[in-house]
Amino acid sequence: MATTPEQSSSRNEGLKAWLNVMNASLCALEQTVWQGRELAEQAINTLKKVSDGVDQAKDEYDALAKEAAQWPARVKRMKDTGWMLTRITTSYRLWGIKSAFIPRSKTPAALSRLHRKNARLFRDVSLSQGGAFLKVGQLLSARADILPKPWVEELRVLQDQASPVDFEDVRQVIETELGDTLDNLFAEFNPEPIAAASIGQVHEAFLPNGQKVAVKIQRPGLEHIIDLDMTLLKLFTTSIASMLPPTDLDTITNEIERTIREELDYRCEAKAMVQVGDFLRDVPNVTVPCPIPGFARKQVLVSNFVDGKPLMTELDRLQSEGDEAGLADLLGRLLDLYLRQVLQAGVFQADPHPGNLLVTTDGTLVLLDFGCTMTLSERFREGYYNVLGAALMGERDVMAKELVAMGFATRSGKPDTLLAFADAMLSQIQRTAFEMSQDKPAWPSQSDILAGAKNLLAQAEADPVDKLPPEFIMLARVFTTLGGLFMHYQPKIDVNTYLFPHLVGPALSQAI
Repeated sequence: MATTPEQSSSRNEGLKAWLNVMNASLCALEQTVWQGRELAEQAINTLKKVSDGVDQAKDEYDALAKEAAQWPARVKRMKDTGWMLTRITTSYRLWGIKSAFIPRSKTPAALSRLHRKNARLFRDVSLSQGGAFLKVGQLLSARADILPKPWVEELRVLQDQASPVDFEDVRQVIETELGDTLDNLFAEFNPEPIAAASIGQVHEAFLPNGQKVAVKIQRPGLEHIIDLDMTLLKLFTTSIASMLPPTDLDTITNEIERTIREELDYRCEAKAMVQVGDFLRDVPNVTVPCPIPGFARKQVLVSNFVDGKPLMTELDRLQSEGDEAGLADLLGRLLDLYLRQVLQAGVFQADPHPGNLLVTTDGTLVLLDFGCTMTLSERFREGYYNVLGAALMGERDVMAKELVAMGFATRSGKPDTLLAFADAMLSQIQRTAFEMSQDKPAWPSQSDILAGAKNLLAQAEADPVDKLPPEFIMLARVFTTLGGLFMHYQPKIDVNTYLFPHLVGPALSQAI
C-alpha cells in the first residue's frame, strides 16, 4: 500500500521528535564525558604543581578528591534516572503507533493505564533517588492543571515520603555551617527528626539559654546533583510535551528550577520568614516562627519552636464532631492568610501543603517552611487585583485585557481562550453567590468540575495559552492546593466575603 503524503509527514515528525530526544540525551552524555575529562586534567595539573609548593598541591588534591568522590553517585543517578525517563518517553512515542490499532471507545482507558504505569515508574525512581528529584515529584503532584489525573494520583504519595538523614551526617552539616561543636551550640539536641522532607529535615533542640528551637538542616550533597536533575527534567518535559495539555512548559520548568535552587539556600528562607512574619505580626490568631539571630546559614536554619497539631488533624476533628462553624472559621482564616500575603504583602509562602500548617491549642494558625516563596512584581500584583475586582463586577472583557497585560498570551494572539477562563471564573462566582443566598452548599460537584474542565480543555486545545507569567506558576500551585482542601471539607463560607475586603480597602486608599 502506498504511503500518503500525510502519513509520510506524520512519520517524519515522529522520527524528528525521537531524534531530538536522542540528541538531547547524547548531549547530556557528552557533557558528562567532558566533565570527566576535565576531572582528569585537574589531576594532571595537581601533580604538576607539586614542585611549586606542597601546601598548594595538597589543597588542590583535597578539592579534587572531594569532587571525584561525587562521581560514582552522579553516574549512577544519571543511569537510573535517565533510563526511567527514556522508558517513559519511549512508551509515549510508541503510543502514537499503538493507538491507531485500538478502537476509539477503548482509547481513553488504554491511555489512562499508560499514564498510571509511567507515573508509578516516575514515583518509584523519585523515591529511590530522593533529593532534588523527589522535590520535583512533589511539586508536580500538585499540578493537576498540567498533568493527567493518574499522574497526580500516583505522585501524591510523594508529599509525605522522605527518609531521614543519618545523625552523624546531621552533626557534620551543623558543625561545619555554624563553626562549633554540637555540644557547644545546643544544651540538648534530639537526634531523631520530627519532620523529614526532600530537601531537609527538622530536629528539636534547646539553646544554652534554655530556649526551645527547631533546627532545620539540608540533606548533604544536594548541590552536586541539582544540575543533573534539572537537565533531565527539562529533557523529559520537552520530549513528552505532546502528551500534556498545551501550555507554557518552559516557564513552568524554569520556575520549578528557580524554586528548588532557592530552597537550597536557607538564608533566603530566613529572610522570607522575617518579611512575612513582620507583615502578619498584627493579624490575630496567625503566627510565623522567627529565625534565631546568628543561626541562619546556607544549609542550617534555627528558629523558635512552635508547638501545634497538623492542620489536617484539626480539620478532621472538627468535621468528625460536626462543628461546621469551627471548620468554616479555620478554613476561612487560612484563605484570608493567603489573600493577605498575595494581595497586600506581595510575597507569600508558596507551599501550603497541610504539613506546613499547624494549629496551636488556642487556635492560632502557624505557617511553616518558607523555603518555597514567591515575590510578586508590582505589575503582576496590580493585574491580579484588577482581575479579581473585574470578576466580582462581572466584567469579562476587563478580565481578559488584564490577563494579557499580566503576561498571558494565546498562540493566535486572540483573547478567546482567556475569555473562556474568565467566563468559567465568573460562572463559579455567580453560582457561589446564588447558592449561599439559598443556604445551599456552595462547592461544585465532581461532575460540575469535570464538565467545566472539559469545556476549558476544548478551548485550550483549539488556541492554547502558550505563555504564562512566572509569578502565576507558584500562585496556581497555592490556590490549587487550597482549593483541594476546600473541596474536601466543603466549609459553609462565601469566598467572596473574604475576598471583598482585600479589594475594597486598597481601592478606597487610592481614591483618597
